[in-house]
Amino acid sequence: MNDIENFLTAETYAVAGASRRREKYGNKVFRALLAAGRQAYPLNPAQEEIEGHPAYRSIADLPLVPDALSIITPPVVTRQVVAEAISIGVKHIWMQPGAEDPQASEAAREAGINVIDNGSCILVVLAGYR
Repeated sequence: MNDIENFLTAETYAVAGASRRREKYGNKVFRALLAAGRQAYPLNPAQEEIEGHPAYRSIADLPLVPDALSIITPPVVTRQVVAEAISIGVKHIWMQPGAEDPQASEAAREAGINVIDNGSCILVVLAGYR
């Protein structure tokens, strides 16, 4: 099983950078996970709800530790999100195109996390699973 297949076997997901604006990739990724039947939680410190779901300020604020994390944030924010994900035990991280940060990737891999940071887009992958 490859890294993407491993990511997609997760039971719970969080989306860092989820947005209320439907044209933004953070919103599209969140909706795609929901449409694919995944249990997903939006992360955005500036929003109270996204697509009718409570939004959480950070991973630590979630009601559970998600198995997987999709990141759609600027790289400087990605570093912070990944550090928090490592500290709470997230197993899979997918840095969407533009969110990649080499420092964060290295730290996550050293922590034993399955990391996808090769420019692959979850929207493309999920479209193929429908």
